[in-house]
Amino acid sequence: MKTALAIGCGGTIGGAWAIAALDELTRQTGWDPMKASVLQGTSAGAEIVTMLAGGFTAAELADMQAGRPTDPILERHVARTPASLPTVPGFGKLQVSTLWTRSGGHAALSGIAPRGRGDASWLQDLADAVIAKNGGDLRHPGARRVAYRSSDGQRVAFGAPGAPRATAGEALRASWVIPGWMPPVTIDGQDYLDGGTASTASVDLIGPNEADLIYVITPMASAPPVRAPGLGGLAESLILRRPMSAVLDAEIARVRSRGTRVVHIAPSSADMAALRSHFMNRKHRAAAFAASVCTVPDTVRQALAQESVL
Repeated sequence: MKTALAIGCGGTIGGAWAIAALDELTRQTGWDPMKASVLQGTSAGAEIVTMLAGGFTAAELADMQAGRPTDPILERHVARTPASLPTVPGFGKLQVSTLWTRSGGHAALSGIAPRGRGDASWLQDLADAVIAKNGGDLRHPGARRVAYRSSDGQRVAFGAPGAPRATAGEALRASWVIPGWMPPVTIDGQDYLDGGTASTASVDLIGPNEADLIYVITPMASAPPVRAPGLGGLAESLILRRPMSAVLDAEIARVRSRGTRVVHIAPSSADMAALRSHFMNRKHRAAAFAASVCTVPDTVRQALAQESVL
């Protein structure tokens, strides 16, 4: 049976939760992500996939989040977690002026976002270090990083058959370009934005012949009425979580309609209470991960039971 993994966007906090969920998934099922037919990531998910495809295990990524990294690459990477707030953007130039006609996720809104000025070198350095560690390439041939091409509104899974060629660093940076936070990444003359602009996980980009079962981990999409507590949680739900969840639900329905099984692992109310609403809060990362380790076993167990995987 071919099994694929898709990890969605989530910023610093969502990425920490996704690693806790993935580690728990491997523990409960005994499944090794290196045996996946496809490893697909979007934004923070692309960051995780880059590390997985470079040979790091889910347990090693969990140790990194817990403050006990087992490799200098992971130690340097977590130490360079981006700031909780973006650099003041360049208001003289918008990201893109042609996205008003785009549909799906937050594509249209990205057209009015100012040009981000954040430093993505920490992502480039991660990709370069992983590539160097493996002798010039990723160890997993099915690694994909999803970005959004602003010129035509297409989602591009770098690494997939027929996709434009990009280096590991380019693909990772392109997938992580949060509008208004990071500047677009130009590859072969085309500008790319965060893949989460159009879809939190783009699970439908995994072809019908590529997987019989897809594990989908999405920090920023969940079943209603799940959300973080307080006014911040309400705002995050209305602006981000609900639209992303609607797009993802439609994608999962399409994937299931072609006969592919999908196990969707999304935050529960207990998870969200610990994660809170600010998913780029660097100072809360360690506490969020520690709390996730306690709440996520039930979340994963229920997702597996719903699809009768165990």
